[in-house]
Amino acid sequence: MTRNSDAEANAILLVSGPDQRGLIAAFSQFVQEHNGNIVDLEQHVDAEQRRFFMRLEWSLSGLTLKRQALPDSIQTLAESRNMEWALHFTDQIPRMAVFVSRQSHCLLDLLARIQSGEWQVEMPLVISNHGDCRKFVEGLDIEYLEIPVNAGNRAKAEARMLDALQARQIEFIVLARYMQILGEDFVDCYRNRIINIHHSFLPAFPGARPYH
Repeated sequence: MTRNSDAEANAILLVSGPDQRGLIAAFSQFVQEHNGNIVDLEQHVDAEQRRFFMRLEWSLSGLTLKRQALPDSIQTLAESRNMEWALHFTDQIPRMAVFVSRQSHCLLDLLARIQSGEWQVEMPLVISNHGDCRKFVEGLDIEYLEIPVNAGNRAKAEARMLDALQARQIEFIVLARYMQILGEDFVDCYRNRIINIHHSFLPAFPGARPYH
């Protein structure tokens, strides 16, 4: 969904790849050469893996390069530096699905942030393996899809989830205390588009009672 003009929107570039000299300068210069104004820049280097990560945001107002031409120009620059990249725009509102089980606190936090306007995101669908959280989304024009999951029906259940996600044009998924492990085939369909949130650190012990 797009709702603003270029004069009101920003471009957000996500870059990752092998660390090397001059990366920040190269991408910043690209913006400057096209009369862009950088409004936010964050970067991190994973010293152990020697990988570079950057989030670069700039205003489209006054930019001499048309929005439609940005991907090809960025691709040329990124290829010259052996970088992976993704481009987003602040006037394109993403569609998010939330997966939840019985505990509601993460779901309620998401709902509060969306309803307050803190997050610019559409949330048309909640998927759960239980019905406990249905009451929190009823009346909010959010569909609640209950799909029980067990060892015997996992593949069919995940296929049903994928059908629902694709039918509703879901762009990314948030696991809000969803207490099921998603299969490899499911994850492949939303690779790098699944966010697992948790209000505390999970211990490194698998199973139904990891804290114990």
